[in-house]
Amino acid sequence: MVLLFIIDPPEELKAYKDTTVAMMRAAQARGHETWFCSQAALHWSKSTVAAAATRISLTGDDQDWYRTHESSERSLRDFDAVLMRKDPPFDMEYVASTWILEAAERQGARVFNSPRAIRDHNEKFAIAEFPQFTVPSLVARAMEILQRFIDEHDKVVLKRLDGMGGAGIFVVRRDDPNRNVIVETISDLGTRSVMAQRFIPEIAHGDKRVILIDGRIVPHCLARIPKPGESRGNLAAGARGEAQPVSARHCEIAAAVGPVLAARGLLFVGLDVIGDWLTELNVTSPTGFREIQDQTGYDVAGTFIDALLSKVQ
Repeated sequence: MVLLFIIDPPEELKAYKDTTVAMMRAAQARGHETWFCSQAALHWSKSTVAAAATRISLTGDDQDWYRTHESSERSLRDFDAVLMRKDPPFDMEYVASTWILEAAERQGARVFNSPRAIRDHNEKFAIAEFPQFTVPSLVARAMEILQRFIDEHDKVVLKRLDGMGGAGIFVVRRDDPNRNVIVETISDLGTRSVMAQRFIPEIAHGDKRVILIDGRIVPHCLARIPKPGESRGNLAAGARGEAQPVSARHCEIAAAVGPVLAARGLLFVGLDVIGDWLTELNVTSPTGFREIQDQTGYDVAGTFIDALLSKVQ
């Protein structure tokens, strides 16, 4: 296969932990050719979606991890598969990229994850489709509705629908003296939608990243365990990543959720599970491959590339 990865600038990627780099290495090890381009390089003209792309080869060194080769402008349909691996934020430019990639699909390109499915599945709100696996949750912008939810559940987590990496997440109690200002701040005085969820105390044991590849669960998850004094299970917020076997509850959730999402073109999904509860569905640029591979020896990236090849063929 000849693969195109849409990524952030390669010099900004941290190869020792980056899932996209792990994917590229697994593809190269299987004899596939890898190219990359930036989100800004995508363009539509004269009914063709193309990008200025560069062929890349990968070393085994996590510091000096790649070599660039020839560059050319190519139609996306000339690649066997296009992988949208641009990190969030999921802003309007990201949405515009999904429009362009959907146009490329109409011209015959194979894009993973499906741009329409990425656009349709907000990573916070998508859990609403699976209420049997969620704690009491609310999405609202009106401050009085958010306040009533806090009154009802005593201790809740508040997060914006477009947040990422644990940024801007608040845990607030009914008797918190800063409660009003927290609600005002996170909702921008009632002008931005917020998700509220009943607090899950099992966060102390980690926010588990459960990986689905083509709807099937990977046998190891990554527990992001908050550092002392923290309630955010995000590696970007200082949490510790610990690979663990998946649980029976993880398998139950995956069995219900996985086939539905795979049928919509979501080849790689990262479920966030705290305790027994599904809290987020990550579809833009999920991570966790490298930590699981390093700690368990399970070839997550290779499993993904094999599933990609199966889809393309």
